[in-house]
Amino acid sequence: MFGEFLNIIFKSIKLDKSLYKDSKNFGEAAIYYALLIILIGSIISIIPNSSFLNYMNLKFDLGTIKGPSLKAIIISSFIMWIVKTTYLYFVGVILFPNKKTNCNFRKMIILVAFAQSPLLLNFIVFNNVFLFFIIISYAWYNISLIIGLNILLSYNNYIKTTLISLAPQVIFFIYLVSLFQVQSGTVS
Repeated sequence: MFGEFLNIIFKSIKLDKSLYKDSKNFGEAAIYYALLIILIGSIISIIPNSSFLNYMNLKFDLGTIKGPSLKAIIISSFIMWIVKTTYLYFVGVILFPNKKTNCNFRKMIILVAFAQSPLLLNFIVFNNVFLFFIIISYAWYNISLIIGLNILLSYNNYIKTTLISLAPQVIFFIYLVSLFQVQSGTVS
């Protein structure tokens, strides 16, 4: 049982397509493995968050900064997992399905959790010197998600999958840039 769980994590980290092609990985125990990956990932996320807060404190001398509670981190991680899955299911299965797309919400929620396995490597960011690794692990997570979505939604290429997967991040980035421009007074 534990060996199966580690196999799923290592296959996701290695970007192994067979993880998402094998229906055994979406069986009875898969939802429990998915829950465990999200739980472990939310607990591990405390490490880079603390490093970031320490970095900001050193850079801007903000005084004592207390991060969110463990309960808030775990609950927000599970909420974001559900929101991300709902978005991907709605856009990938309902709005833009392929002729061969045969996916249910359960498979999608498991896929999103399995794809988050590269984020488990964030334990490496125990010091602000390693903060750049957060970007690497997040890109790794997105690549794993794109590979899994492409297989699960039976798309023929990665362009459509990439657009569906990264659209929220691009829209959020554009929003932040426009917000910054409005605050700095560069937009009339």
